[in-house]
Amino acid sequence: MPAPVYLFNTLGRKVEELVPLREGHVGLYCCGPTVYNFPHIGNLRTYVFEDLLVRTLRHAGYTVHHVMNITDVGHLVSDADDGEDKMLVAAKREGKRSEDIARYYTEVFFEHCRALNITRPDVVCNATDHIQQMIALIQRLEAKGLAYQSGGNVYFDVQQFESYGEFAGLDLENLRAGARIEVDEQKRGPLDFALWFTKSKFENQELQWDSPWGRGYPGWHIECSAMAIEYLGETFDIHCGGIDHIPVHHTNEIAQSEGATGKPFAKVWMHGGFLVVSKEKMAKSSGEFLTLQVLLDRGYDPLAYRLFCLSAGYRGELSWSWEALDGAFSTLKRLRNLVVDLKAKAQAPQSDTESQAVTDAKAAFDREIFNDLNMPNALAVLHQSLGSQSLAPHEKLALLAYFDSVLGLKLPEWEEQQAPDELLILAQQRVQARQERNWAEADRLRDEIAAAGFAVEDTPSGPRLKKL
Repeated sequence: MPAPVYLFNTLGRKVEELVPLREGHVGLYCCGPTVYNFPHIGNLRTYVFEDLLVRTLRHAGYTVHHVMNITDVGHLVSDADDGEDKMLVAAKREGKRSEDIARYYTEVFFEHCRALNITRPDVVCNATDHIQQMIALIQRLEAKGLAYQSGGNVYFDVQQFESYGEFAGLDLENLRAGARIEVDEQKRGPLDFALWFTKSKFENQELQWDSPWGRGYPGWHIECSAMAIEYLGETFDIHCGGIDHIPVHHTNEIAQSEGATGKPFAKVWMHGGFLVVSKEKMAKSSGEFLTLQVLLDRGYDPLAYRLFCLSAGYRGELSWSWEALDGAFSTLKRLRNLVVDLKAKAQAPQSDTESQAVTDAKAAFDREIFNDLNMPNALAVLHQSLGSQSLAPHEKLALLAYFDSVLGLKLPEWEEQQAPDELLILAQQRVQARQERNWAEADRLRDEIAAAGFAVEDTPSGPRLKKL
């Protein structure tokens, strides 16, 4: 029997106990990337949160079936059916075919995920491989009077779905008045959204398929509904995404999915907050965004960024700064050095029985992560445990392994990094300088070693170089 897990459900705006449809099993759908450019670190924060959720659920004892889509067609520059397809914009920019763009940036996305130790989903599904499922879902909506054709395109009729907008708390009257949405003359109402486009909308669209409404391609929102239903069923347990998905994408997903099936779509909706720079969300559309490669080029370990993401609650905004990343990197280095020290000191346990101190530390950690993924408090438990005088080195290593199954920082497997021979020679020269009481030369050699990424630790058996 899995442990109880409590999660904030956007649907009801409150923390509630997870009660899956099938005991012990969780069906999870996450909105994946639109693969038209490099993912920025704000995007990656959402995937770190979703990985944390998957790890926590598995830690609690659940079997998780994790599905993620890849959007390789249909996502327009505006979420409200305006502008060009992002894939085609990228294809023009780089002078390549859209399928080559999709393949390349999908590979890049998963390379970045591997660097951040993000677990690969059980199912990764491309929109272009599920066109027939989308067409079938649109036909169900047509049969129920929830979709109509206009100007060659197929639209969802928001007026026919009574609860439209409740999920996001939208003020429909103001929106209908045109305060925030430009009127498309092909639509019956300004909130209606496209299910299928034909050449009447974008004549030169590269990616097109035959359909009952003419040759064309799907809207963005129908993709996720069709693929989630295909792999998880008409009702499933958890749907995740970024907080920016709430007002348009997820609102439209709910309308078209529940409109077609007559059933609740997802029981729990979870959303990750923005990564913000000077109180503005990081976004590709602004042209001002950082990629993981930029961090790597500056010498940061990608797991330092993962730890930075874990330092705040997943729902709130996280303020980006290089200083904050420096702090996370320093903490990661300290933890790694501690692992090396603990491995050197650890002795085989005298008993197979777990001490009460270990049991209490595990319980404290679980209490925090099972309470809506409270990572700041969970990290506090980690640091308290490692600093405890009542825990032996082998017990601390055991706790690190227990905690890291959720944290994903690869701490238990960390080994001491061997310094190059030339640095070992400098360390011996420093010993000689100290013996001669040439403190200025000793300090210079210490600084030269530090500049190469190692710290000198003086021990009774001689100098020891530790990776900074």
